[in-house]
Amino acid sequence: MAEDDKDAELEAGRMPLLDHLIELRNRLMWAAAAILVGFLVCYQFKEAIYRFLSHPLAEVFAGEAGRKMIATGLTEIFFTYIKVSFWGAVCIAFPVVAVQIWKFVAPGLYKNERRAFLPYISATPVLFLMGSSLAYFIVIPYAFRFFVSFETPGTPGSLPIEIEAKVNEYLSLVMTLLLAFGIAFQLPVLLTLMARAGLITSRGLIDKWRYAVVGMFAVAAVLTPPDIVSQTSLAIPLILLYVLSIFSCRMVERNRAKREAAEEAELAGKGDAAAGE
Repeated sequence: MAEDDKDAELEAGRMPLLDHLIELRNRLMWAAAAILVGFLVCYQFKEAIYRFLSHPLAEVFAGEAGRKMIATGLTEIFFTYIKVSFWGAVCIAFPVVAVQIWKFVAPGLYKNERRAFLPYISATPVLFLMGSSLAYFIVIPYAFRFFVSFETPGTPGSLPIEIEAKVNEYLSLVMTLLLAFGIAFQLPVLLTLMARAGLITSRGLIDKWRYAVVGMFAVAAVLTPPDIVSQTSLAIPLILLYVLSIFSCRMVERNRAKREAAEEAELAGKGDAAAGE
């Protein structure tokens, strides 16, 4: 696209500062309204969301009579339902929020930039779902089995140690793990966008792979419970995503090189035409 066409396209999307603020306010209102509606809907299904989040621990305790979670505060159960309802609302309202963010940002981008960013926006919820699924179906059950293994049966002269999880603390841990794994899986999107902005290169990622591996295990150690299975379950997918990011950055660099070569050829052609005149 010629520079004049780009300037005209960008000029068409410009608006005064006050209009930008009004547009931002409208987008925030739509996003907040989506979360509010999602909260009202999720609160009607709060027990179902609770059962979904408590299922991993229920599987660990399956077949054991008398197992339960406890609440030690008068208002704990109520505020726990509020928390899980809000968590569910954020999950189901995320597409609406993402669309509002996109509609606010898109007018400031060139047409070719909008087309380039769409795949990354589409990949974000998919990667988030993959990360959360890994946590829910693999990491959390293994971690809970690890912690439950430290229960101690009663012996003469001592008391048994049995786990009775607080419902608020348990659900906060599960929701935090699901969110952390979902965010961690955004690594390819983040690195590819940084490559598009020229902040990193595929060669730089290859040269720093040793530091990246150490960093992946450090991140896994922070985000997961302190057992080797949980940490490895996050670190290995992150390393694979890092490798995938290298290929994605290389594709970005190749496309940029082709685009620059085409623009140079176009400018050279215009220069030759001007010289002929």
